[in-house]
Amino acid sequence: MKKQLFNEDWKFRKLNEEEAVTVTLPHDAMFREVRAADAPAGDAEAFFHVGMYRYEKEFECDAKHAFLGFDGVYKDAKVYLNGELKGEYHYGYAPFVIELGELKGKNTVAVECGIEKAPDSRWYPGAGIYRDVTLYTAENDEYVKVNGVKVSTLDYAKGLVNIRIDVTKGEAKIEILEGDKAVAKAKGNDVNVEIPDVKLWDEDHPFLYTVKVTLGKDIVCERFGVRQVVCDHGLFINGKKVLLKGGCMHSDNGLLGAESYRKSEYRRVKILKDTGFNAIRCAHNPASRHLLDACDELGVYVMDEAWDMWFHHKTKDDYATWWRQFHNEDLKNIVDRDFDHPSVIMYSIGNEVSEPAKPEGIKVTGEMVELLHELDPNRLVTGGFNLMIITNAAKGKGIYKEEGGLADDEKKKQNGMNSTMFNMIVSILGSSMNKSANSKKSDEICSPSLDKLDICGYNYASGRYALDAKLHPDRVIFGSETMPYTIGQNWKMVETMDNLVGDFMWTAWDYIGENGIGAWSYTADGTSFAKPYPWWLADTGAYDIIGTPNAEADWARAAWHASDRPLIDVQPINHDRKVTKAAWRGTNGISSYSWKGCDGRKMTVEVFTDAKKVELYQNGKKVKVGRTKEDRATFRIPYVAGELEAVAYDANGNETGRNRLVSAAADVRVVLRPEEDCVKKGDLVYVAVNIEDGNGIIESNADRKVKVEVENGELLAFGSANPRTIEDLHSGEYTTYYGRAMAIIRADNEGTIKVKVEDATAEIKVEA
Repeated sequence: MKKQLFNEDWKFRKLNEEEAVTVTLPHDAMFREVRAADAPAGDAEAFFHVGMYRYEKEFECDAKHAFLGFDGVYKDAKVYLNGELKGEYHYGYAPFVIELGELKGKNTVAVECGIEKAPDSRWYPGAGIYRDVTLYTAENDEYVKVNGVKVSTLDYAKGLVNIRIDVTKGEAKIEILEGDKAVAKAKGNDVNVEIPDVKLWDEDHPFLYTVKVTLGKDIVCERFGVRQVVCDHGLFINGKKVLLKGGCMHSDNGLLGAESYRKSEYRRVKILKDTGFNAIRCAHNPASRHLLDACDELGVYVMDEAWDMWFHHKTKDDYATWWRQFHNEDLKNIVDRDFDHPSVIMYSIGNEVSEPAKPEGIKVTGEMVELLHELDPNRLVTGGFNLMIITNAAKGKGIYKEEGGLADDEKKKQNGMNSTMFNMIVSILGSSMNKSANSKKSDEICSPSLDKLDICGYNYASGRYALDAKLHPDRVIFGSETMPYTIGQNWKMVETMDNLVGDFMWTAWDYIGENGIGAWSYTADGTSFAKPYPWWLADTGAYDIIGTPNAEADWARAAWHASDRPLIDVQPINHDRKVTKAAWRGTNGISSYSWKGCDGRKMTVEVFTDAKKVELYQNGKKVKVGRTKEDRATFRIPYVAGELEAVAYDANGNETGRNRLVSAAADVRVVLRPEEDCVKKGDLVYVAVNIEDGNGIIESNADRKVKVEVENGELLAFGSANPRTIEDLHSGEYTTYYGRAMAIIRADNEGTIKVKVEDATAEIKVEA
C-alpha cells in the first residue's frame, strides 16, 4: 500500500477544554502538564499531572481502502473518522492499525487518549500520540496488506530466505535489492529465494537488503537482514557464538519526554554501541519503530519486551485491567511490525511478573510461547523473570497487592528509615536479591515456567548461574536485569560459563520517573527509596539523560575489555552534606578533575581497567598504588587542581596503558557544541551547552542559569541532567549540571539555524 507520514497539522486540546493548538507529532501531552507535589501519579511518574486529550486532523484523500497505523498512543485510544468510532486500542506502547474504509474528498480523523486515572505506571509513560502515525492507502481492491511483507532466513550460509506476502488478491512480483541493484527476483506470495554472494547481518556487519514487492499498481518496500538465531548450549548468530553486552532502556527520550524521533533514537543507540554495548532490552514494553531501525542499521541486538504486568496489577490503574482480554492481540501487533527487523533476536513475554508462581500463570506462559512460535518461528522467546518475586508469591508473600500498589510489608520496609539505615539496607539489597532464589524450593517453583522458554532471562539472580549450570545443563540463561555495579563479577561468569550468554544492566540510560532509585543524594529529601517532589529522574544508568557517560559506563567498558587505557572518574566533591546512596547505582563518579574551589577536600578517585595494578599520579607525583578488584581500583586522596594520571600494569608488571584528567583554567565561559553542522529539514539537532575553559575542559563546579535563543528552528527542549529541579524544559532557560546542558532543536526550514547563549553562538545548515 502507499504509505504517507501523517504527523503534521494536528489540532490538540484537553478533553475538558475548547481551545486547541496546532501540533506536529510525535507529541507527549503529559510532558506539558504541570509538575507538582500533589500530582496523583506521584513519584513513580515524576509528579506530572495527567489528563485526557483530543487530537484532530482534517485532510483530503481519495482511496478505495485506507488505514491508519499508530506506532504508539498512550493510552486507551479511540479513533474516529468523520465522527464515527472506527476502533480503539488500550495498550499504550504496542503498535496498532485502524481500518478507515473508503475515503473521498475532505475528512476529519480524531484520536482521544490519555490517562484518566493515576497512578497507572511504575515509571513515566508520557501520554498522547507520542510516536509516528502513518496513513496507508490503496486505489483498488488489489493490494499488499499493512505489515504484509515478511522475510525469514532459512539458510544463512546459502543466502536462502522465505518471503511471504499477505495480499487481498493477485500474485506479487518480488525483487531483492542490494542498494539500487536487483540481486534476486521471484514471483508469488510465498516463495523461497536464494541471494547470491549473500551479505549477512550481525553486530559487526549490519548489512540490510530491501525487498521490493509489486502487486498491480501497489509497490511496497521493506528492509531486512539475513541472519539466523540459534540457542543451543549458547547463543549463536549465523553460527557464531554471541555474548550480549546489554543494557536495559526505558522508552522515554529524556528532555523530549516520551516523544520518539528517528534522530533521538539513533543517537542513543549510536552512543551505546560506541561504548561497547551490543544489546538493548526494551524495558518494559515494545520500543518505537525508530529505535528498531537504528538497531538494524548499527548492529545492536534487541530483547523486544511486551509488558511490565500480566493480569495482576502493579499499580492500581495499569494495563492489567485489559491484559486478559487483549494480550494475544498485543503480541500479534508486536510481531506484525517487528518481523522484518533483524536486530530483534528475542521476544520477552513480561517483566518481573508474579503469575508464574501459580498454575494459571504457568499455563499462560506456555500459551504465549506457543503463540509467538506460531507467529514468528525465527526468534527466541524469553522473559525478564525475577525468581525472588515468583518464589515469594508462591509462598503468599507477593510484593504487590492484588488491586495494585505495594503490599503493606513492602511499604513498612521503605518507611521510617533514617539515612544510616537506608545506606545499610541499600548496600545489601543487590546481594540479597542475587542470593534469594538459590534454594531447591525456589528452583521447584520457578522451573515449570522457565522450562517453557527458549532462553531464560534472570532478573537479579546471579547466584543461580553456577547452580543451574549443574541442575539444568541444557538451560541457556542470561542476566536480563542486573545491578550495574556487578558488571565486573557478572561478566567474568559470562566469559567462563557456556550456559550464560549475557548481561543487561539496569540501566544503560537514565530515564524519567521512579524518582531517585539510583540517586546518590546530597539533599535532605534524598534519604527515602521514593524521592519526593521536585525529584523527577531515576538518576541511574551508564549515561545520563543528555547522553553523558559516567563511571558505570567506564566500568562496563573495562569489564568488556573495550578500552586500551585505564578510565578515570571522580565522585563529586562540591557538596557539604554526606551522600545518601540509592540501590541502583554503584558509583556516581564522572570523568572530571575540574572542581573549582575544592582544593584540599578529600575525594574518591576510581580507575576502571582490566589490568591488575594501578599507579595514581597527582601533578606528576606518585600518590597511590592500588590493586584492581572486579575491574576497579579506588583511591581516597585530597583534591589538588592540576593533572591526575593513572598508569595500569598487568600481573607481570608491564604497563598496559595510561590516561589523565586535567582541571579547567580559572577563566571559563559558555561554549556551544552542535553535534552536527548540517542536517535535513524536519530533522533534530542536539547542541551541547557547556561551561568550558579555552582548552575545551568542562568545569564541574561553576554551574549557572543560562538562556538559549534560536533563529530559524524550533527549540523542542533545553535542560540538563539534574535529577532534582523545578525548572521548565520548554522555557528556554535552565541551569547547567556539572557544567553541561543540552538544547534540542527541530530544523523546520531550509537555511541556517542560529543558536545563541550569552556570548556564545553556533550555526547549523539545513538542507532540503
